Amino acid sequence: MLFNSYEFIFFFLPITLAVYFLLNKKRLTVASNTWLLFASLTFYSWWNVKYLPLILLSILFNYTIGCLLAEHDSLRKKIVSKRGIFIFGLVGNIIFLSYFKYMDFFIGNMNALFKTDLPLLQIVLPLGISFFTITQIAFLVDCYEGLVEDRKLLSYSLFVTFFPHLLAGPILHHKEMMPQFETVRNKVLNYKNLSHGLFLFFIGLFKKVIFADELSKTVKIGFDAAHSLNMVEAWTVSLSYTLQLYFDFSGYSDMAIAVGLLFNIVLPVNFNSPYKATNIIDFWKRWHISLTSFITTYLYSPIMRSFRKITFAKSMLATFIAMFIAGIWHGAGWTFILWGALHGAALVVNHLWKRRKLPMPRLVGWLLTFGFVNASFVLFRAKNLTDAAKVLKGMIGLNGILPATHPHFAFADLGHGQFWKLLMANIKGNDSILWTVIVIMTVTLTCQNSIQLEQKFKPSWKTLGFVVIVSFYALVNMNKVSEFLYFQF
Repeated sequence: MLFNSYEFIFFFLPITLAVYFLLNKKRLTVASNTWLLFASLTFYSWWNVKYLPLILLSILFNYTIGCLLAEHDSLRKKIVSKRGIFIFGLVGNIIFLSYFKYMDFFIGNMNALFKTDLPLLQIVLPLGISFFTITQIAFLVDCYEGLVEDRKLLSYSLFVTFFPHLLAGPILHHKEMMPQFETVRNKVLNYKNLSHGLFLFFIGLFKKVIFADELSKTVKIGFDAAHSLNMVEAWTVSLSYTLQLYFDFSGYSDMAIAVGLLFNIVLPVNFNSPYKATNIIDFWKRWHISLTSFITTYLYSPIMRSFRKITFAKSMLATFIAMFIAGIWHGAGWTFILWGALHGAALVVNHLWKRRKLPMPRLVGWLLTFGFVNASFVLFRAKNLTDAAKVLKGMIGLNGILPATHPHFAFADLGHGQFWKLLMANIKGNDSILWTVIVIMTVTLTCQNSIQLEQKFKPSWKTLGFVVIVSFYALVNMNKVSEFLYFQF
């Protein structure tokens, strides 16, 4: 089920919300949490119910391992070491994720390397598998380190499956989430949270439906259909995807945070105007913030602890390795691996620059950062390295500035209003595409982000008018429904 669907907005969400607070009003807190768990599993199963046993198996497996780890120190007779239990749980999760996400990638590369003809398994990736697996790995790490106190199965299951974050994040931490499902004050309908949640939800919906989906058509043609791109087409396509990804994912995160607020559950902020960043370190403090936090806590820090002596060079190595792993986590393909390696290298360069206290004008820093992020996202979107090379070659002008399909580009065409159509023939575009990109880019760089707007929100007739216009415009355009981009990661 998608947030940008009529069945979610007008059916699933109101019923789930009403029953939840009705049960809480009758002080049936266990029943209300059970209902929320049932609703979350229904939400997950909406797309394909055959994947429900997978997430249930994953929850039971990790909960069992977590309890064994948490109780191990109190056992008199220890048959298996605590470290052995932890490694078993970690390997189990990695195998589970690798089978569904990376098996076909592995088989394909084996065929290419050894000239074999092994058949691909054609596995359909279960929705949200990367997010609920990485969330539970973090839980096991904390159990191993003795940081988990609440070990109720119902609370744990809710922490993993809570439907606002389940399919595409934000990545949650048990310490922040599990107590919220037990807190008494969260069981009472909070009208402030309700108004803030609805305000933020419709801003997120607008970002997804009006901005992201509008750009998706150009992106799809440019990456998947066009055989070559001139410089104008390539930059239009790459900028369109960079903006589409941001408004798609941040719009989803806004809606996830908003729905959480409706239930008095506070989810972490996931975006803070990342395209305003003036260096790549700043970018990762603003982009997918919950992932950055996970990388720092569960990848970078353990790597650093593995060194006997910590040096700057080793910290840079840990930074690169952590981002390299993050690239692999995002998807099964050389494009993702290269994307992670590039961001790891960029972070190292940024740290070296800061260490040497070299000057960097703010505007130049922004141009370099955004240019790098935009170019690297070409790898993130491309289905393979060939498609990525097609767009990147166009961006640096190797296919020319003029349209390849009209090498003579007659000036007579200018007088007949055909200039932009000829210039962007490969992506079936015109000047309206350029204006769309320019307007959305201007909004991105000059306006306050949705979280800042929500924090300043105060009920008023002016605010009500704004919400009515934004929500109406988004709702009437939901006939162009598309999945959230991060579902595939």
